Amino acid sequence: MVTIGMYYEVLEGKEQVFEKAFASVLGAIQEAEEHRASRLLRDVFAERSYVIMSEWTSEQAFDDFIRSDEFSRVVNWGKEQVLSTRPQHVVYRGDE
Repeated sequence: MVTIGMYYEVLEGKEQVFEKAFASVLGAIQEAEEHRASRLLRDVFAERSYVIMSEWTSEQAFDDFIRSDEFSRVVNWGKEQVLSTRPQHVVYRGDE
């Protein structure tokens, strides 16, 4: 099992758009057999900073998902209209 931290900085005024987009992403993620759970968290000290913590059976399962057509359909528009910086993904492995 691995946990993936997906870190996002959102443009001012686009917070609700990002949060609604997460609902679409979550719908696609939940279709993946190897997905276990995901949560959207907002930084209380930096209101436009978010992290999605997502648990997967393996890092490969996550990598396969983010390369899928389903993932592309729900997030492709976000980086130009909603995000202020490029997202960062961090893998947290239980064995480390």
